[in-house]
Parts: sequence; structure tokens; C-alpha cells
Amino acid sequence: MSTTADLVTALKHELKTARMTYADLARALGLAESSVKRMLAKGDMPLARVDAICHALKLDFAELARRVADAQPLITELTAEQERAVVADQKMLLVAINVLSGWTLEQMTAVYRLSETEGIKYLAQLDRIGIIELKPLNRYRLKIAKTFRWRPHGPVMQYFREHAVLDYFSGGFDRPDEHLQLIHGVISRALAPSFVGRLQRVAKDFTQQHQTDQKLKAAEVGGYTLVLAMRRWEFAAFERLRR
Repeated sequence: MSTTADLVTALKHELKTARMTYADLARALGLAESSVKRMLAKGDMPLARVDAICHALKLDFAELARRVADAQPLITELTAEQERAVVADQKMLLVAINVLSGWTLEQMTAVYRLSETEGIKYLAQLDRIGIIELKPLNRYRLKIAKTFRWRPHGPVMQYFREHAVLDYFSGGFDRPDEHLQLIHGVISRALAPSFVGRLQRVAKDFTQQHQTDQKLKAAEVGGYTLVLAMRRWEFAAFERLRR
């Protein structure tokens, strides 16, 4: 949740945007200008006072709270300890992956053997970890940046290496909506980062399409997992044959 200090910072920004001076605000609140300055400098005021300032600014408190939330820095990477909390429980990991895909609690409980009580518990844990901000009626706001990724050598990626990689690549990739291509080549090291950038753009396109298609009916969508990778690597068997 946003702190009072965050709200005060947002209020100062709104005052500046509205070109309202401390003297103007003091008159609207029926206070001395010195009291307003001291109140905003200390950042210590009850919510009733915040609401009064919003009224003076002709700003809805809910809108102010939304702007404060939007201004919070988004997470690009979790700590190792946070990731360990995510993989500590299989259902916890399931809920975490689903919220990153934008699923509602109702969708999760309809598709998986997950009770509403369990779902709420895991959503609350994700709120404590910092992945989401839990809202009334079990809705949530993601606090993840578009550039978010699991730690390359962290607990989550290790879990997938141990439990999911073989299962994923054991598929035939032979349906019209599937594709797997392995290409090996020698290219300039200076150009290699540009290919990584292209892969990142494909990932971004996939994410944006996922967000757009949330409005489609369940029968019109399917769950896909996109894996993009590029690294300096050679088959161990080949490497052993090098002189």
C-alpha cells in the first residue's frame, strides 16, 4: 500500500500542476500558510486532511491514490529470497505464473484444483513479496515492469531447468501453431547483441498480444509458452573433439 509520504509527494505535484500556492491552499483549508507549509514539509497528516486537500484541488481521492500507485517503481527482478518463496509451494508458483499472465482468481479456480481460500492466501503472499498490489474483491495490480525477468541463475529458473525443460522440449513442435528451429552459426561478436534485441522485441510483441487477447472468449484462445534463447554455446560432444 502507498504510504502517507507518497500521498504527500503526489499532492505537492498536483499543487504545482494546478498552479496553486501554499497561500491559496491555506485559504481553502481555513489554515495559516505557515501551518500548511509545516504540514506538507513534515508529511504527517491524517487522511481526512488529505481528502480536504483533494477537495480543494477538485481531485478525487481515488484518482490521487491511482496516480501514487502508477508512480511507484516497477520491479524488474526479484531477490533470490523472494524467488525462493515463489517456488517453495507448487500452488504458489502456479498462482504467480497465472498473475503474470493476467488471470483473475475466478479463472484460476475454474481451471485448476485451487480453492478460493487457497487462491486468496497465495495472492496475499504475492502482495507481501511485492509482485502485486492486492485490491478489494481479490482483484490486483501487477507491480512488474515490462522488462521483468526471473533471475538467470535464481531459484525459479533453476526449478524450471530441473522440472520443465525436458518436458517442454519433448514435444513434437509439429502442429501448425508450433515451431522449433535450431540454428548454429558463427557471427560477429559485435553484432550478436543486435540479435538479442530482436528476440526481446519478439517477446514484447508476444506479451502485448497476450494483453490484447484477454478480452477474447475462452474458446478463442490457447495457452502458449514462448521460449527465446541465444548464447555462446557448442555441443559438449563437439567441444570434446576440439584440438
